[in-house]
Amino acid sequence: MNPAVADLAPLERRTLGDSIYGHLSGLLTSGRLAPGERLSLRDSAAALGVSVMPVREAVSRLVADGALEVAPNRAVRVPVMTTEGFRELADTRMAIEGLAAARAARCRTPRQMAAIRRAEAAFRALIDQDSPDPGLSVALNRDLHFSIYDACGLPTLRNVIVGLWLKAGPVINLDLRAGPDRLKLGHARRCHAEALAAIIAGDAAAAEAAIAGDIDEAARFIIARGVLPASA
Repeated sequence: MNPAVADLAPLERRTLGDSIYGHLSGLLTSGRLAPGERLSLRDSAAALGVSVMPVREAVSRLVADGALEVAPNRAVRVPVMTTEGFRELADTRMAIEGLAAARAARCRTPRQMAAIRRAEAAFRALIDQDSPDPGLSVALNRDLHFSIYDACGLPTLRNVIVGLWLKAGPVINLDLRAGPDRLKLGHARRCHAEALAAIIAGDAAAAEAAIAGDIDEAARFIIARGVLPASA
């Protein structure tokens, strides 16, 4: 069984379809599933304590979202993105997520500001460890970004970002899982600190630049490593 799937907790049945979709989406957005990795419907159903049918329905939704695909042999897998496709996705994310960060700098409430502070501190504390867990860094990176997007005041914009992360999450782990040296010396810690400072100051332009810069530098690093197939 896929280790990521094995970590899923059994679900309550009153919101079965949406819960399964949410759990599988979480695996994708947090980078728990890698590009090209297969997702077993049977293993997922067993881990969640449900039948295969509702898992199949949730997977169908994710296929429609472009977050999963069905291979010619009927296996369900995470799509493998080309270099050109990933660069296009990154450019789109820079525009959309930068807008959300700018809005957050202007609109965040005290409670939302506290959540952003906590998320940035959690990511920074992990990076400062002698041997930070690369897998956990992916999840904490996601948590920080969405603490910012939660504060943008535009639910529709946040939903668009979720759709982008369904596709980007599996590739993002190729950046932050590259190793502890990458985590300690990389751009993420700096860009996150800049975003936090900008949001505290209410500086929309600086917040947008920090988040866009975070996305751009990660994309450049991943593309430079040559881990994505060349464009067709």
